[in-house]
Amino acid sequence: MQIVETTNEGLKRGYSVKIAAKDIAAKIDGEVAKIAPQMNMPGFRPGKVPANLVKKMHGPALHQEALNTTVREAIGKVIADNKLRPAMQPQIALGEDYTEGKDAEVIVSIEVLPTIPAPSIDGIKLEKLVVPVSDAEVDEQLAKLAGQAKSFTDAKKGKKAEVGDQLIIDFLGKLDGVEFDGGKAEDAALEIGSGRFIPGFEEQLVGAKAGDEKTITVTFPADYQAANLAGKDATFDITVKSVKVPGEAKIDDDFAKNLGLTDLAQLTGLLRGQLEQETAGLTRTQMKRALLDHLAAGHDFDVPPSMVEAEFDQIWAQLQQEAQNEEDPAAALKEIEDEKDEYQAIAVRRVRLGLLLSEIGQANGVEVSQQEMNMLLNQAAQQYRAEDRQRFADFIGQDPLAAAQLRAPLYEDKVVDFLFDKAEVTTREVTREDLQAAIEADEAAPAPAAKPAKKAPAKKAAAKADDKAEDKADAKPAKEAPKDKAPKKEAAPKDEKAEKKAPAKKAAAKK
Repeated sequence: MQIVETTNEGLKRGYSVKIAAKDIAAKIDGEVAKIAPQMNMPGFRPGKVPANLVKKMHGPALHQEALNTTVREAIGKVIADNKLRPAMQPQIALGEDYTEGKDAEVIVSIEVLPTIPAPSIDGIKLEKLVVPVSDAEVDEQLAKLAGQAKSFTDAKKGKKAEVGDQLIIDFLGKLDGVEFDGGKAEDAALEIGSGRFIPGFEEQLVGAKAGDEKTITVTFPADYQAANLAGKDATFDITVKSVKVPGEAKIDDDFAKNLGLTDLAQLTGLLRGQLEQETAGLTRTQMKRALLDHLAAGHDFDVPPSMVEAEFDQIWAQLQQEAQNEEDPAAALKEIEDEKDEYQAIAVRRVRLGLLLSEIGQANGVEVSQQEMNMLLNQAAQQYRAEDRQRFADFIGQDPLAAAQLRAPLYEDKVVDFLFDKAEVTTREVTREDLQAAIEADEAAPAPAAKPAKKAPAKKAAAKADDKAEDKADAKPAKEAPKDKAPKKEAAPKDEKAEKKAPAKKAAAKK
């Protein structure tokens, strides 16, 4: 086997590998020796089929397998002999003039990970903005729960409906005097002021009494989900069957017990815990962005173009998808197109931070345990049908890159937590508004050494470097090159569900 380096530019490496025909032939003989004892052929005793007949029967398959194995070993030798750390799977190409029985030339292109100076993790200073949860906030959540649990009782005879009251009605919708599908309901419960029906519907029922019959006119919103109704004027014939008034839910131990809890104290504790967890998440977001800005400002090194391209493609696909959901998709697409260079800079920052965190994690023994990996695998497998989950698990077990992608978010969190523990952290109490403002200010700020500050486009948070900058934090050198012309591996298919329309809602109901 002869290995000649053909390219050494930046992080790109290229090699020409010549494999002698005799080495491939030896591999074929090895494959024949493996399968011959298991073959049966008329006229021969089991396991005694001559090698030449085995080759005649299975020649192309044996040659392909031998070639794959030889190429894989060659790539492994290239990586080992040159002490390379591939950033992505090497690209390999077999010489066009190769035919069976001749020497083979394999062209290998590899992008390697940069040599990163040992990152300094000493002297990191961070400010932790914390938001104490007040009794008033807990009381507000209790009141919301009570409001959701309120019940209605029949009003006194002759009572006129007010905002907050509930009507039980029959209605029939018409367009130009003709009934339309989905515009009819009986015994429908409508709380006036809830905003559940289209604009103008509820307001015209204020003052209605049990037994009233009336016709109202409304205009469906221009963006209404039913295209045949969007922007159209319609009439509804309404019969008011009863008027009900809301009853106040008393916030006490019995209220908590109706929710399946022991007492009011337990309910209050749960609500406080939820609020504290929510604000803790915001605090972590703010601290994490400050940490990443610190790291980005102190490190600048070349990053593999293929990793940047893959990261940018992911950002771009997400932005384009979100642009399609905007009121004016064409304008949204133009906006992100105008800022394409900025998103390219964000991709570079993401990859650089990911590699940096990977270096820090590996240098300090940060690992994802097998137990944690099993947990991630089980969670991810839930998106597949039960019969496909084992296929998905097998795929992850056989593909190091897929496993790294699955592991990356947890690995990122563990490295960030490690750095939080090492940092000098000062704590300052702020209001929720102050904390949110600090996060938004960071979103609007320029990425260090990346781009000038400017107005953030709609949905730009989806591509903000810090939101997912470290998805490459678990990056490790590829240990093995893929087989040449090997069967393509693919994840177990997702549960293919036919696109279904949502159950038809009453035409008057607001989406």
